[in-house]
Amino acid sequence: MKNDDSKESFRDSIATITKEGDRAWIYAQKPKGKLYNLRSLLSVIYLFVFFALPFIKVSGEPLFLANIQERKFILFGAIFWPQDLFLFVLGMLTFIVFIILFTVVFGRVFCGWACPQTIFMEMVFRKIEYWIEGDASHQKVLNKKNWDAEKIIKKSSKLSAFFLVSFLITNTFLAYIISVDQVLDLYKHGLNQNLGTFISLVIFTFIFFLVYLRFREQVCIVVCPYGRLQGVLLDRNSIIVAYDYIRGETRGKFKKNEDRTIGDCIDCEQCVKVCPTGIDIRNGTQLECINCTACSDACDHMMGSVGLPKGLIRFDSENGIANEQKLKFTSRMMAYSAVLVLLLGILVTLLMSRTDVETTIMRTPGMLYQEQPNNCISNLYMIKMVNKTHFPLPVSFKLESDKGQIKMVGNEIINVGKESVVGGAFFIILHRDQIENRKTKLEIGIYSNGKKIESVSTNFLGPATQTKH
Repeated sequence: MKNDDSKESFRDSIATITKEGDRAWIYAQKPKGKLYNLRSLLSVIYLFVFFALPFIKVSGEPLFLANIQERKFILFGAIFWPQDLFLFVLGMLTFIVFIILFTVVFGRVFCGWACPQTIFMEMVFRKIEYWIEGDASHQKVLNKKNWDAEKIIKKSSKLSAFFLVSFLITNTFLAYIISVDQVLDLYKHGLNQNLGTFISLVIFTFIFFLVYLRFREQVCIVVCPYGRLQGVLLDRNSIIVAYDYIRGETRGKFKKNEDRTIGDCIDCEQCVKVCPTGIDIRNGTQLECINCTACSDACDHMMGSVGLPKGLIRFDSENGIANEQKLKFTSRMMAYSAVLVLLLGILVTLLMSRTDVETTIMRTPGMLYQEQPNNCISNLYMIKMVNKTHFPLPVSFKLESDKGQIKMVGNEIINVGKESVVGGAFFIILHRDQIENRKTKLEIGIYSNGKKIESVSTNFLGPATQTKH
């Protein structure tokens, strides 16, 4: 695209809105080609994982769960509680930085190839629409014709299919939030015991249904902020789906047996017809573009049909096209990619190093040390234990140094149930000779079944002692 101000007027409006402010319905032509086939294959894998993941369990718990109501999160079988909030914050910060760096290097490829909205819209609902109503031209004719038996059957079939798929997505979506067992419980025991689940199911089913029936690409253009963010994240070296205006201009219709002296773009507008957001990629990078590569497949097909080289629309960078250079994995890309790998490595390390049991030990507030028989001093401590595992833990405590002893208030062994929090109290008793300072630092080992699972430091408060000579 030439940087001519007279050609920038397209940025004053979007393809899905008319000049009068009404919705301009997009009839996207069915794409085909190598990239579309690859996207379809990846979508099959994506959808299989999405629908199967809630049913995979580890030690009786789902592999992944985001139960906001109970403040319980499970990732790859590991349970995260509010006590792990710092990990969530670090994870979100890492994710944000990852998105920024990924977009700077690889553009908006996530939107077209991995975003759930695109996957469901283009690879599920759009394909159902093609199957029932036909390609774009058939859909236009069907929508304009009067209501007859054919139109009623096709429209009702489409609505039914859309609703059933939306219902299936909602059940899966809820399974990620409240677990698949609670979703299945709705069908086993009815509404009386699961009214809240049923209401959520109905609400989300209608939301998904209306989004994919009517709202469609507006989610990417109006709701999602990522398209607008790319305006400040992308630079001239970022990888994008781009039209090679150096090679393509000046455009002109193809004529057989003609010695073509103009650009390779034959102005067939196939790239526009297949675009799910209705843009003309030849105008340059636009916020509506989701990098789905449907235009690239359509253009390659037309170039092959008329005997011109393919790749007029392709993955490239602005500088790559302007300088007529092939796309290379530059040192800048390698550096950013290394940072991305490092960020993921840090996050994985933090997740892997998280302890399954979290123990908090503190001296009882407002209480001084106590005098004990045999010239001993004691401190009373409160203990709080969080068991994040799927199984109960019998826990005992031991001073890691040779001096002193621990005396539990109650049972010597604390039984901490699975995924639960237990409190308790104990005394630490030291002989006066073992107290060298007003505050003595102690290390307490937490053991379960004879195995040390954690170590906690605390202070022992004693009487002021005389300086030793």
